[in-house]
Amino acid sequence: MLAGADAAQATGLCGGDETAARAEMSFNGLRRWPGQKHTYAALDLGTNNCRLLIARAVPAGGGQDGFRVIDSFSRIVRLGEGLSRTGELSAAAIERTLGALEICRDKMRARGVTRARLIATEACRSASNSAEFLAKVRDATGLELEIVDRETEARLAAAGSASLVDSAAESAVLFDIGGGSSELVWLGRAESSCTQPADMGLDERIRFWVSLKLGVVTLAEEFGGNEVSSATFEAMVDHVVPKLESFVAMAGGERRGRHFHLLGTSGTVTTIAGVFLGLARYERRRVDGLWMSSCQVDHTVAILRKMTFAERAANGCIGQARADLVLAGCAILEAIRRVFPAERVRIADRGLRDGILIQLMSEDRL
Repeated sequence: MLAGADAAQATGLCGGDETAARAEMSFNGLRRWPGQKHTYAALDLGTNNCRLLIARAVPAGGGQDGFRVIDSFSRIVRLGEGLSRTGELSAAAIERTLGALEICRDKMRARGVTRARLIATEACRSASNSAEFLAKVRDATGLELEIVDRETEARLAAAGSASLVDSAAESAVLFDIGGGSSELVWLGRAESSCTQPADMGLDERIRFWVSLKLGVVTLAEEFGGNEVSSATFEAMVDHVVPKLESFVAMAGGERRGRHFHLLGTSGTVTTIAGVFLGLARYERRRVDGLWMSSCQVDHTVAILRKMTFAERAANGCIGQARADLVLAGCAILEAIRRVFPAERVRIADRGLRDGILIQLMSEDRL
């Protein structure tokens, strides 16, 4: 719990299931007072990153998917570093992550968060010591994390990004390349009115999904990420393609149409977009919603593959912390593009956290 009289009055949401209900009660038992509007928080603790969004709801048309972000935080913590070899979260990774979570807690308190959902994904799903880690988080920060399953992760990514699908497209493939897992979702055409909450009709739009137990961290640890030869890059792509077979089989009977496209949400695609735009420093407003042609993606990935590790580390859209991971992400993207050729890819700088906020606010509107 957030202890002390100065602590923010926060309620953790847990999507209606029993685990979620426990997380809501343990995060803080206090409720908002009559007439008070919620301040929402969404935290996504992944294998590589710790990310937080704090937002308030706005009237329709007043902000992205019905909310306005008032604070945010993102830090690369590499919680899952070495997990594929040891099966455990390391002491160093836990300490790095606790430091980031303390900042998130302080931001939530400072902003007076009253409604929150705090999720952890693949690293915590896989680690043998995840329960011990969650207890440490609770003791050190007062935050109660909820480990979500793969389906929940895929659905939240879809909820957060689906509004960027071309309205003329009969279908699109949404993909989220993470640190320890990667999700793909087949989205059909939106039938609901644009005046409805952003997540209304999502059940009908999601035809099927898959979660692959691989991401940029696991792939880079297996094949190397500092210096990646052409042979190594192709080996990574060849490693990923067979893992997509079940999703490809499910898509066999789906109509694509001439407006079919890919929609990517992750550090991989936002990095590619930033390099494509030649940004000295990453700018979300220029990246989120950007359309790239297949040729533009090819050209930008070729630029990244030609860079040395030092050049990637010096690039303002990559940085030292991600320089050894970006080519693994490009390999996963290349595998997806080979099995689902598309003339266009849309870039989303939004995802799980946005999906959490949309669902929280939609529930409060009911």
